[in-house]
Amino acid sequence: MTILQGANYILPLITLPYLVRVLGPERFGLLAFAQAFTQYFVVLTDYGFNFTATRRIAIHRDNRQEVSETFCAVMSIKFGLMVISFLLMAATVFAVPKFHADWPVYFVTFLIVLGNVMFPTWFFQGMETMKYTAALSISARFVTTVAIFIFVRHQSDYLLAAGFQSASMVIGGLLGLLSLRRIAPLRLVLPSRQALATALSEGWHVFVSTAAISLYTSSNAFILGLITNNVTVGYFSAAEKIVRAVQGMFSPVSQAIYPHISSLVVRSREAAVEFIRKSLKWMGLFSFTASALLFILAEPMVVLILGQEYLASVVLVRWMAALPFIIALSNVFGMQTMLTFGMDRLVSRVLLLAGLMNLTIIVPLVCALGPEGAAISLLITETFVVVACWYVLEKGHIHLLSARKRPSPTAV
Repeated sequence: MTILQGANYILPLITLPYLVRVLGPERFGLLAFAQAFTQYFVVLTDYGFNFTATRRIAIHRDNRQEVSETFCAVMSIKFGLMVISFLLMAATVFAVPKFHADWPVYFVTFLIVLGNVMFPTWFFQGMETMKYTAALSISARFVTTVAIFIFVRHQSDYLLAAGFQSASMVIGGLLGLLSLRRIAPLRLVLPSRQALATALSEGWHVFVSTAAISLYTSSNAFILGLITNNVTVGYFSAAEKIVRAVQGMFSPVSQAIYPHISSLVVRSREAAVEFIRKSLKWMGLFSFTASALLFILAEPMVVLILGQEYLASVVLVRWMAALPFIIALSNVFGMQTMLTFGMDRLVSRVLLLAGLMNLTIIVPLVCALGPEGAAISLLITETFVVVACWYVLEKGHIHLLSARKRPSPTAV
């Protein structure tokens, strides 16, 4: 899982210095805007299954019938949602002039949704068997990364850049599906209405959560593009990619231990809390160090990775430098603890409030401060998520920051 997620961040980071220089802020900003738009459909087709389906597979991994029916139900829903997503995307692109002017890039970028639907990461995580699929996915990404350096030479090649980035997802998805038979003895079955309803019901609250998250992650670049222009989006997205790359170093650990915590909660809630406390300590320590270094080294990192043309991104990196630390904490509080302890509905409420808050403050901040406003809005919103999740856990008597013993009965 670490190798796979590392490749997901490192390989795009390798191409980032090349693409920002070849394409320039305007074309790079256009690609970032299109990918932010596409991310809404990725969230819709994921429908929270990366958590709920992973949890179900982890719990029932030894039950072939349950695993097969869950897999078929989830994949059926995801492909159905993809068709709906394509129709929505096409309607938006041809109806809105800003989108219609560059319509090819949106259709090419939509292939990311297809690749994401095909690659059943949630299934492999639940089975805790990522070895073969990681190798296949990385191979696909490596090939398309090399292709970017060979074929993308001018600003006019921005469609090729978008195509190669999307192709890596599609190729990885195909290879992932082909490797299923080697991972688990699946049987392809027609999912029952009950199985479909169960999958939709279980995924709903997490879907609301992830949809709410998109209101203050991909939405910031999208809203910035609607209010300003592609050049501004280019500066913001380039800075955000550096920050997200640092943040991404901690994602493999979170995703790898999630199914373990899910199964541990079933056996012993106390043992699960103790395990989460340990992960919180180490995740907090390493992510804080990473955030501090990101703030201190912001300017040399921007010059080295992006070039002198992107010096406007330095201040944006510094505004967002705390995000690796803040998001690491919110991941432990929210996803690793609240979800595994069945607090799906509360997670949804916290994240929905955060998303609505971001939508409320980002427009005036962007109008007043430009891209810095988008960065400040993101920082404020992520901080709110951490504080809110901690508060909910404290109210639920799940104390992760300190081990509190139950009071002993008073002697009579």
